[in-house]
Formats: sequence, structure tokens, C-alpha cells
Amino acid sequence: MSTLAAPSGISGTASALRRLYFVRFAFAIVWAVVMLTMASDITPVGAVLLVLYPLFDVGAAIYDAKVSRSEGSPRLLYVNMAVSLITAIGVGIACASGIPAVLRVWGAWAIVAGLVQLIVAVPRRAMGGQWPMILSGGISVLAGASFVASAGADDPKLTSAIGYAVPGAIFFLISALRLGRTAPKTD
Repeated sequence: MSTLAAPSGISGTASALRRLYFVRFAFAIVWAVVMLTMASDITPVGAVLLVLYPLFDVGAAIYDAKVSRSEGSPRLLYVNMAVSLITAIGVGIACASGIPAVLRVWGAWAIVAGLVQLIVAVPRRAMGGQWPMILSGGISVLAGASFVASAGADDPKLTSAIGYAVPGAIFFLISALRLGRTAPKTD
């Protein structure tokens, strides 16, 4: 009996993650399009959007931890929640100091969140649809390092942070589509 229950749990988790990944895709694309109009300066609306992005990540991690609890310990997702919440506060403070400060905070967040995403996705491979998440986590680490490095440029822009959201969104979309094909096979 317990062998029959496990695949349903995996299937249910895969289905919930698929929905989450579609929502994350849509949010990131809309966020990037809106932020693109404010890439050269930090406006009040831009500051709110910069803080909103990591806060959205907190909400996504909360949902992920809730739906994937049966698949293992959500400890790393709790780490991600804490890091993203601290990042939202840090970005809010950094907005008052300018784009270089924002890029440094954003870059540190991308490095840590990318590592967490990578470590969370590896054991989920059996569920399917996780290779895009593994790649995205690794790329996030590299992108974060580039944000920190670009903060020292003569005229840094937020376009690199905006550009970070678009590939992330695409990876979420690919993962959602792959979960849709592979999750039913686990039943």
C-alpha cells in the first residue's frame, strides 16, 4: 500500500510545482518588462519593484515548502525564505544609496539563492522537470558574481538585474512544461 502512496505524493508535488513555476514565469516576465522602463535610475516605483521581487521569492518558497513537504525536508527552502526576506530589506536600504549598492545586494542574493535552488533541485530529479532548475541555479551563482562585479563600473545600470529575471522566467517555464510531461509517468 505504501508503494502506491509514494507516486501519488510525487505526482501531487510535481503538479503543484508546475503551477508554481508557471506563476513564477509570468511574474518574472511582467516584472522585467515594467522594470525595463526604469533601468537607468531608481525611481520610487522602481524601488518598490526591486523590493517586491525577493518578497515574491519568499512567497514562492513558502508555497514550495508547503507542497513539497512529503518529498523531504524543506530546510533549504526555509533558508531561501530568510535570505530572500533579508535581501528585500537590504535592497530597500540599498535603493537609497544608488544602483551600485542595489547590484551588490542583488548579486549576493543571486549567489545564495542560486546555490539553494541548485541543491534543492538535484534530489528532485526523479520527479522530472528539474534540469532547468539545476541549470538556473548554477547560472544564478555566476550572474550574481557578475552583478557584484558590474557594481564597480563607471555607469552601472539595473539592466543586468532585469536581464537576470528573464532567463530565470524561461527556466521556470521549461521546468513547468517538463513537469507536465513527466509527472503523469510517476503514477
